[in-house]
Amino acid sequence: MNFKRSERLVDMTALLVQNPHKLFTLKDFTTRYGAAKSSISEDVAILRKTFQHQGLGQVNTYIGVSGGFEYIPLIPRDKQIELVESIIELIDDEKRILPGGYIYISDLIEKPNVLREIGKILASQHPDDDIDYIMTVATKGIPIAQALSYELNVPTLIARKESKVTEGSTVSIKYSSQSNPRLVKNMEIGRESIRPNSKVILVDDFIRGGGTIKGMEQLVNIFDSTVVARYIFCENVDAEKVKPKDIQSLVRIDGQNLQNGIIKVGLGSLFD
Repeated sequence: MNFKRSERLVDMTALLVQNPHKLFTLKDFTTRYGAAKSSISEDVAILRKTFQHQGLGQVNTYIGVSGGFEYIPLIPRDKQIELVESIIELIDDEKRILPGGYIYISDLIEKPNVLREIGKILASQHPDDDIDYIMTVATKGIPIAQALSYELNVPTLIARKESKVTEGSTVSIKYSSQSNPRLVKNMEIGRESIRPNSKVILVDDFIRGGGTIKGMEQLVNIFDSTVVARYIFCENVDAEKVKPKDIQSLVRIDGQNLQNGIIKVGLGSLFD
């Protein structure tokens, strides 16, 4: 079947967006659409210009024997800030204040539209990085990790307090909770989960002291691999605790008044 240009553009857009960071060869497209190489090259040029103009990402072209086309999710910084500010409006509600200085955000990271934007924002920080895994700890960080995994087209690793039988033998570490240093926790991951010399991004939903992130980093180090970034959806700034500077957040809780029901929330450290 031969496709008209309009049909090719629609189908090609869907194919690229659904497969970010995947290299398609020119032959893949000429075979799929029954079109000449010159026509496909013109199609890709149209998509590249449109994606860039609309702030949807970039379509890279590679020449040579192993060349082809690749879609890279990349949101402009001003658009990233606009998206996070829309999330902040949802958080700025006195009903979200929980005992112990926590903020209820579970409903936000369950919304597909919010997760999709979070994934694109975080993926935009790594347009040219060869990332191998996204790692989080069960359970609240899983949706965020999977959203980022989709945009970077890499696997999600889930560390657990207790491993499941189906995961086989595991590697475990003990780590201290930053909010309660006397509380020692356990974290495990499958022994075959990470290839040596891999590049890993760590993500979690909420942070006060950074103990969980440190625990995940210890696991990554066991596999002789490298943590290239550490992301948190929501950070609660506590004057009594110092958050590691290399952990970046999308949203920051700078203060709250339990009596008046006031939450001071703003852009996270990713935008400092």
